[in-house]
Amino acid sequence: MNILVIGSGGREHALCWALKKSPLVTQLFCAPGNGGIAEVAECVAISAEDIEAIIKFCKSKAIDFVVIGPEVPLVIGLVDDLEAAGIRSFGPRAAAAALEGSKGFMKDLCREHGIPTAAYRRFADAAAAKAYVATQDLPIVVKADGLAAGKGVIIVQTRDEANETIDDIFDGMFGGAGAEIVIEQFLAGEEASFFVLTDGETILPLATAQDHKAVGDGDTGPNTGGMGAYSPAPVMTDEMINATIERIIKPTVKAMKERGTPFTGVLYAGLMITDEGPQLIEYNVRFGDPECQVLCARMASDLLPALMATANGSLADIRLEWREETALVVVMAANGYPGNYEKNTVIEGLDEAARIKDVIIFHAGTKQQEGKILATGGRVLGVTAIGKTVKQAQKNAYSGVHAIRWPDGFCRSDIGWRAINRGGEE
Repeated sequence: MNILVIGSGGREHALCWALKKSPLVTQLFCAPGNGGIAEVAECVAISAEDIEAIIKFCKSKAIDFVVIGPEVPLVIGLVDDLEAAGIRSFGPRAAAAALEGSKGFMKDLCREHGIPTAAYRRFADAAAAKAYVATQDLPIVVKADGLAAGKGVIIVQTRDEANETIDDIFDGMFGGAGAEIVIEQFLAGEEASFFVLTDGETILPLATAQDHKAVGDGDTGPNTGGMGAYSPAPVMTDEMINATIERIIKPTVKAMKERGTPFTGVLYAGLMITDEGPQLIEYNVRFGDPECQVLCARMASDLLPALMATANGSLADIRLEWREETALVVVMAANGYPGNYEKNTVIEGLDEAARIKDVIIFHAGTKQQEGKILATGGRVLGVTAIGKTVKQAQKNAYSGVHAIRWPDGFCRSDIGWRAINRGGEE
């Protein structure tokens, strides 16, 4: 089969890496890809959001199946247009992708169907939003309604900070994503990521993971797209997984079907594990980045049949196997991220890092130029490793990090700390 993966990040590198191993794959393409993806797939210079060019390419190369990585092409309707052109693909249609495309839509759905989530209000003007904040306990969470590359959620500690944040968002801090905002109760607890595949009827749970959103050690500083992750997440016990499926995932899948907008694809629930059980923070309608890297590293089954069964409604026939070991990824980012950063800096030592046992280097914001790898984005590399324990996976991953020579980059030094503290690992 000829397969096209859409996207250019670490998630897409991990998907390409996993799909490359499938005996069903004849040719593997990625649009637009990156410097690392070029080692496992043929990169095509087409934007992930250029729907017309993607369809034209699919027809010219007789593409049998398209796997869509990022959220933006899903929200703008790439699956709908591929379907209209007779091309099979993995991912939700635009109407279902609204679960991520609009935080307000997601929260309203939760309220209507009794899905546990933080109390909230939606606002389209700053004055009303500020008046509401004045009546609420602090801290409180201010969110841009639309897509903001993982940076549209701000936890504010004071009313002055809340008012300033509200003004910033309505003044264009996140572009059109901030035309409306959601203000919600701050939930205390431990975050976790839970993934399922669903064809609109059947729900197939994937492995659990925990992301590290904050830029600094100890979960300090502003939120990012993700600075590291590990799988499995010890906080997601069997009891917690069952509660998440019954209280959150099943009611969502049922509600979307009843609306006439069935969800097909990977449904990623960002959770807060509280004293009352799991609460839904947000939905994403694609694999997480960097969680996808650790999921692919642990997957022992062929990924492609599962993705195809999700798309064609036969997911009930699929069983997935997972490696028992822990996988952990450390994200290396450009100095200054998530703010301004320099581009086209040189990265060296990647070959040495990749030769370390149980280490895989996934590229995100990179390109190849004149035999060198250059950093082109904010989050640039995902140094991923396997280990029998979280501590061992962490040690292996940081061995890979230390082999890489990139003075213009940085990473957190404590990825996996919660699991290590929880398990008492030395």
